[in-house]
Amino acid sequence: MASLPFTTPKFSHFKLSKTIKSFNSNEPIHLTQLNGTTRNHHTLYKSYFHTISSLCKDGEIQQAVDLLTEMDSKNLSVGPEIYGEILQGCVYERDLFTGQQIHAQVLKHGAFFARNEYIETKLVIFYAKCGAFDVANNLFSRLRVKNVFSWAAIIGVKCRIGLNEEALMGFSEMQENGFLPDNFVVPNALKACGALLWLGYGKGVHGHVVKVGFDGCVFVASSLIDMYGKCGALEDARKVFDAMIERNVIAWNSMIVGYMQNGMNEQAIGVFHEMRMEGVEPSQVSVSSFLSASANLGAIGEGKQGHAIAVLHGFELDSILGSSVLNFYSKVGLIDDADLVFDKMLEKDVVTWNLIISSYLQSGLIDEALDMCHLMRSENLRFDCVTLSSILTAAANSSNIKLGKEGHCYCIRNSLQSDVVVASSIVDMYAKCGRIDYAGHVFSSTTTKDIILWNTLLAAYANVGHSGEALKLFYQMQLESVPPNVASWNSVILGFIRNSQLNEAKEFFSQMQLLGVHPNLITWTTLITGLSHNGFHDEALQVFQEMQESGIKPNTVSISSALSACTNVTSLQHGRAIHGYAIRHDLGSQISVSTALVDMYAKCGCLSRAKRVFDHISSNELPVYNAMISAYALHGQAGEALAVYKNLKEAGIEPDGITFTSVLSACSHTGLVNEGLEIFIEMASKHHLSPSMEHYGCVVSLLSRSGRLDEAFRLILTMPYEPDAHIIGQLIAKCREHNEIELVEHLSKYLLELEPDNSGNYVAISNAYATAGRWDDVSEIRDLMKEKGLKKSPGCSWIQIGEKLHSFIAGDGSHPNTEDIQATLALLGIDMKSSA
Repeated sequence: MASLPFTTPKFSHFKLSKTIKSFNSNEPIHLTQLNGTTRNHHTLYKSYFHTISSLCKDGEIQQAVDLLTEMDSKNLSVGPEIYGEILQGCVYERDLFTGQQIHAQVLKHGAFFARNEYIETKLVIFYAKCGAFDVANNLFSRLRVKNVFSWAAIIGVKCRIGLNEEALMGFSEMQENGFLPDNFVVPNALKACGALLWLGYGKGVHGHVVKVGFDGCVFVASSLIDMYGKCGALEDARKVFDAMIERNVIAWNSMIVGYMQNGMNEQAIGVFHEMRMEGVEPSQVSVSSFLSASANLGAIGEGKQGHAIAVLHGFELDSILGSSVLNFYSKVGLIDDADLVFDKMLEKDVVTWNLIISSYLQSGLIDEALDMCHLMRSENLRFDCVTLSSILTAAANSSNIKLGKEGHCYCIRNSLQSDVVVASSIVDMYAKCGRIDYAGHVFSSTTTKDIILWNTLLAAYANVGHSGEALKLFYQMQLESVPPNVASWNSVILGFIRNSQLNEAKEFFSQMQLLGVHPNLITWTTLITGLSHNGFHDEALQVFQEMQESGIKPNTVSISSALSACTNVTSLQHGRAIHGYAIRHDLGSQISVSTALVDMYAKCGCLSRAKRVFDHISSNELPVYNAMISAYALHGQAGEALAVYKNLKEAGIEPDGITFTSVLSACSHTGLVNEGLEIFIEMASKHHLSPSMEHYGCVVSLLSRSGRLDEAFRLILTMPYEPDAHIIGQLIAKCREHNEIELVEHLSKYLLELEPDNSGNYVAISNAYATAGRWDDVSEIRDLMKEKGLKKSPGCSWIQIGEKLHSFIAGDGSHPNTEDIQATLALLGIDMKSSA
C-alpha cells in the first residue's frame, strides 16, 4: 500500500554527541547527548526517525521501541510519524502485543496524538492486519475523517474473516462518500464477489476497473481472473487473461486454478504447459494445482512430471504442496509412492494424515489405515471429523462393528457425534455391520439432519430390502421440510427391488417422472438391473432403450445388465445392437462388458463371436477367462475349455471357484473323467481352494455320466456337505440309464424329503422305475403326485424372428401358425425317414 503523507515538523536545535552503533549489535543503541549549541533539533529528530524506520523494516521492532523509550527519557518530542513507523513495523511482523503498547503510549500523550488522522488510520490498519477485527472495526467507526487507506484496511479485514457481504457494502459506501477505490481495494472487492459467487456484482467491479484504467494492473487483472473462475465464468476469465500485456505467476496461477476448480482439468494442464513455454517459473501454487488436475484426470505421466518440477525447483514438501503430491499418488492408486511422499514431508498436519489414511482405505488396505490412525494419535494429533469418517468407513467396509463402536465412542467423548458428516458415517457403519436398529437409533438422536443423513438411512433400509421402512422414511423427511432429491427416490426404488416388489418399483419410477424429478444414471441402472435379475428381461431391455431416448448414456453396469437380459431370452438381435453401442462409446473393452458379451454370444449359440470378443480384449482378466471357459463347456468343447484354463495359468492369473466349476462342467459333459478328477484334486492342493457343494456336484456328475455310480455315491457320503436335491437328482437320472434300481430306491426317499413339492423329482423317480419295468412303483409315484396336486411342468422353447419372440410350450397349440408349423414338421419327418 502507498505510504500515508506526513510532513515532518520542525523543532529546536540540539547537538548529536555520540555516533550510531550497528543495527545488528545486541547492545542498546544510544544516539545522543543533547547539545543545543552545535546541532539543531530537526537534524537529530530526522536521525532518530530514519533509524527507527530502518529497524522496523528490518523486523527489529524491540530495538525501535528501545529508541522510542530513549527519546522519551531525553525529553525529546516524538511526532506522530514515529509512532506510525513503529505501528507499520508491527504490521510487518504481525506483532499485536507491541502495537498495543504503542497504542497505549499514543493515548497517554493525549488527544493531539490520539485524534491525529495519520495515527488513527495507522491504528485501524494495524489492528486490521493483525486480525483484531472488533478493535479495528470499533476504531474505524469512530474515525472523524475516513480516507482511502482506512477504507482499504477495513474492507480487507472483512474479506479475510469471511464477512464478504459487509466488505462489498463498505466498497459501495466508500464510493458514496466520494473515495475512489484504488488497486488495493478493488482486489478485495473481487475476492468477496468470488466467495459469494456474485457474478453480476463482480462484473460491475470489472466495469469500474476499466473505467478508471486499472485493467493494466497485473494484480487487479489476476483478481478478476480469480473472481470469474470462482463464479464459473471461465470464458470471461480467459478473455481477461488473454488481454493482459504482462502476466506474472499469480495471473497464470489464477487461470490454472480457475480451470481446475471447475473440472476443466485438461485446460488447466494446458495453461500450465503454456506458462512453462513462456519461461515463467512456476510457484508452489502452480505445481499444486497442476497436480490436482492430473489427479482428477488420472494422468499419471503429467502428475509425475509435476512432482519432478517441484523437486527440480527445490520446493519443500510442506503441508500444501506435500498434500497435493500425496493426493495425486493416492488418487491414481500408487500407494507406495504416496507412502514415500508422506515419509519425506516436513510438515504433517491433520489434513495430511487424513489423506494418507484415506489413500489406504481407497486401496482396500484397512489394517494399514488403522495403523496410521494409531501413529497419528502417537504424534499427539487429535482426530477430526474427516479422520473419524475414515475410521468409520474402514469399520463399515470390513464389517468390524467393534472398531465402529470404538469410533462412535470417541465421537461421543469429543462431542463430534452432532456433526452431520460424522453422524452419516456412523449410520452407514452400523447398517453395513448388520445393525440397522443401531443405525436408526443414531439417526433419531441426531438433532440436525441434512439431506445426506436422511439419504444414508434410506440407502441402509433399501440395501437390506426394508422397503416399507424406506417408504415411511421417504414421506417422513418431507413432513420435516426436507425435500427428497433424486438419490432419495433411487433408494426407495432399490428397496422395492431388493424386496422383489418389481411392480411397486416401476410405479414409483413413473411417479418420480410425473412429479418432474428426472431419473439419473443410477435410477435407470438400478431399474434395469432389478428387472433383469428378477426375470423381467423384456421389460429390462425396454427400459434400457427408454434410458437412451431420455439422453442418459448407459454405463458398464447398465450395459452388462441389458446383455444379461438378452442372454436369458436368447435375444441375439438385441445383444448385437448393445454390443455395437458399447464399441461406439469405447466401452467394449471394459471387463464387465466383455464378460457379459462372451456369455451372451455363447448362450445365444454364437460361440465364434464369443471367441472373437475374447481374442480382442487387450488385457484379459479372470472374469473374461471364466466366461470363455464356461462358453466352451456349454457347447461341449472340453478340449478348448481346458486350453483356455491352461492359458490362464500361464498368464499368471490365479483361478477361482467359478473357474473350476466351468472346467469341471466341461469335463463332465464330454466324459473327460481323469482330467476332471485331476483338476478337482489340483484345486485344493495347488490353489488352496476348498471345493464347494457346486464343485462336488460337478464331480458327482462326472463320475455318474461315465457309469462310475458307486464312486459318485461314495463321494456324496464323504463330502463335507449335506447333499442337495440337485446332486441327488442327477445321480438318480444316471442310475436310470445304468439300471441301478436299488440305488434309486435308496436315493428317492432322501430326494423327496428334501423337495417334497418338486414335480420334476417325482417324474425322474417314476421314469427310473419305468425303465426297470417296475410299473407298480410307477403307479405309486403317480398317485402320490395326484395326492399332492403336483403336475409335470411342461417343456418350453422359443425362437426370435425379427423383433418378435415366439414361445412354444409342450402340448400347447395356441400359436397362430400352429397348423403350418405342424405340417412343416410332418414333411421334415417324412424326409428324415426316407433318408434313413
